[in-house]
Amino acid sequence: MRMFRNVMATGLAAGMLMAVGVVQAADDPIATRQAIMSSVGAAAGLGGGMMKGEVAYSPVAGKAAIAAMNAAASSFGSFFPDGSNTGNTGATEAVWDNSEGFAAEIAKFSAATEKAMAAAGKAGPADLDAFKAAMGPVFGTCKSCHETYRKKN
Repeated sequence: MRMFRNVMATGLAAGMLMAVGVVQAADDPIATRQAIMSSVGAAAGLGGGMMKGEVAYSPVAGKAAIAAMNAAASSFGSFFPDGSNTGNTGATEAVWDNSEGFAAEIAKFSAATEKAMAAAGKAGPADLDAFKAAMGPVFGTCKSCHETYRKKN
C-alpha cells in the first residue's frame, strides 16, 4: 500500500509540474505537445505497470490514466502548425507531409480513449482484466502512430 501511495504521490506531483509546463509553453507548440506527451507517458507508465503487475491495480488510478490519455487525444493534434517541424521536436516530417494520415492516427487514438473512458465508468474498470481490455487498444494506437510520426530515440 505504501508503494502505491508513493507512486500516486509521484504521479500527482509530476502532473502538477506538467500542468505548469503547459501554461508556460502556451506560445510554443513544440513545448506544449512535449508536455502533453509527457502526461501520456506518465499515464502509460502507470497503466502499463498495473497491466504487468508491477503496480497494484486500482480502479481509480486506472480511470486517471485513461482520463489523462483521453485529454491528450482531445488536444494533441492542435499543436502542429506549419513551421513547428524544426527545432527540438520528436515529430517526423511525415506529420506535415502526410497530415491526413497523422489526423487519422489522432482520430484512432481519440476513439480508443473515448471507448476506454466509457468502459471505465465512474470509478474505473472494476477489475484488472477489464482495465487491460480497455487499455490494450489505446496502447495499440500509440504504437501505430509512433511507428510513422515519431522520431526513433
